[in-house]
Amino acid sequence: MTDFNRAELQSLLSLAAELKSRRTSVRCEKVLGLLFKKASTRTRVSFSVAMYQLGGQVIDLNANLTQVSRGEPTIDTARVLDRYVDVLAIRTFEQQEVETFASYAKIPVINALTDWEHPCQVLADLLTVQEEFGDLAGLTMTYVGDGNNVAHSLMLGCALVGMNVRVAAPAGYAPHPDIVAQATAIAGDRTQVLVTEDPILAAKEAQVLYTDVWASMGQEGEAEDRAPIFQPYQINDELLAVADPNAIVLHCLPAHREEEITNAVIEGKQSRVWDEAENRLHAQKALLAMLLGVS
Repeated sequence: MTDFNRAELQSLLSLAAELKSRRTSVRCEKVLGLLFKKASTRTRVSFSVAMYQLGGQVIDLNANLTQVSRGEPTIDTARVLDRYVDVLAIRTFEQQEVETFASYAKIPVINALTDWEHPCQVLADLLTVQEEFGDLAGLTMTYVGDGNNVAHSLMLGCALVGMNVRVAAPAGYAPHPDIVAQATAIAGDRTQVLVTEDPILAAKEAQVLYTDVWASMGQEGEAEDRAPIFQPYQINDELLAVADPNAIVLHCLPAHREEEITNAVIEGKQSRVWDEAENRLHAQKALLAMLLGVS
């Protein structure tokens, strides 16, 4: 997230809104490569459709069907793909892999998800909140659950746009201290960055409640053990009742209904989960347009 400054992030959100409303149209006859080592529905489809709608092409670089699966060094793959495609989106485990690609390739390299951050998701999240409330500055985003990659990017993204951000997580599952420190430094005296074990405190009068699965990809074996620890962090009617009366609920999906969020809430009138999912398309289309210089 911090590859953006505040002005760039706000400009991207404005462009995404214009593209969604069809007030602006851009064309981009470029090629996007997708190198995904993790399963994906929304990220894969939204990036593909975004590039097609811009007038470009997409090549799916399935890791299992390339030399990556046979141990070709990242630095070699990066320098080869740099000469074939115009932009590359990578969905993988280690953050260092994305950074290595970026350091050896001259083309834009997009983090489409790592274990450390999920910035493209947060672009869509902020666009969704902007659609609901207008100005983002001064709003409060509360995330409850595992202090994972989504929580990391949310903290940084909210701090950049001037939103208060609160994260409620069980002991031992808080966001990484480096991310907390970075978000706090960005926020300065303008906004609040709070990490707590108390979900009620975090949700009080918040305009946005947000959650994710309790065990991310690669952690499925821990799901049964985590369930009782995370149960108090479920977004349900009781937690929603302490938030702002006009609060909205977000979830990056896929959702485990009746675990981190109840069926009643995700299907309720305050849910904006499906708008949020759609906005992956519009936010990423704006991102591609800006990175490729066609916005």
